[in-house]
Amino acid sequence: MRSRAAIICLSLGGVTFPAHEPFAKEKSDFPGIAVLMPADEFSRAGLHKLTPEEIQVLDAWLLRYTARGATIVRRTSAQVREIAEPVRIVARIKPPFTGWSGETSFELDNGQTWRQRLPGQYRFNGDNTEVVIRRNALGFHVMTLTATDRSIGVELVLHLPRAQP
Repeated sequence: MRSRAAIICLSLGGVTFPAHEPFAKEKSDFPGIAVLMPADEFSRAGLHKLTPEEIQVLDAWLLRYTARGATIVRRTSAQVREIAEPVRIVARIKPPFTGWSGETSFELDNGQTWRQRLPGQYRFNGDNTEVVIRRNALGFHVMTLTATDRSIGVELVLHLPRAQP
């Protein structure tokens, strides 16, 4: 007989799944921790050793936590509040820039270098290389090319302060 907690269903954005059952990916557009977390961190955390079923359970927990628990921690933890501070960076990608191809690094005119953290390709042929980088609801950075409104997940690689005139 299943515990009472196991039969309580949680709902997130129209997606319903039992509290302790493996998460069925076809029921959600949530990409999962294996896609969201940079590969080197995923490996350093030992998550590459998990079975697909264990990853599904972790993904289900992450969804539940993000939907419910994260709001409580965000209000009570100074460390989480610091990480969750809104980020909005506006800069230009230094030329030559022709888009991204899966492992692209973006050198910005503000001294920062960002690296593509999610798979994807996009070809760009234009002069307006202005980008806006924001943190999404899960705390990951997303870079949007303003000329085309195309976005890609990125992570900060290097930040050099601008030289003062």
